[in-house]
Amino acid sequence: MSTLERDVVFEDFFPAMLEKLGAEGFLKELRNGFRVLMDEQREVITFESLKKNLEFWGLKDNDMSDDEVMCMLNEGDLDGDGCLNEMEFCVLM
Repeated sequence: MSTLERDVVFEDFFPAMLEKLGAEGFLKELRNGFRVLMDEQREVITFESLKKNLEFWGLKDNDMSDDEVMCMLNEGDLDGDGCLNEMEFCVLM
């Protein structure tokens, strides 16, 4: 992967996605992303479910430390329960 490719941030594509999909379509895609990452039994994104799904993002276990994964969760965890519900995930994205 080139340096240029690594500098691209997912949020850079959000305005274009919103324009193409419309608000409803864009939210549907965010919800689909949430479902891919969530713990199916608890219906929230947990540390374990996020760690398990790193490969979905093209990351290997050694690409992200446990601290980095926890920081991702903490950044979006508005209610302090240690997990991300669908609304918190959409806000974070």
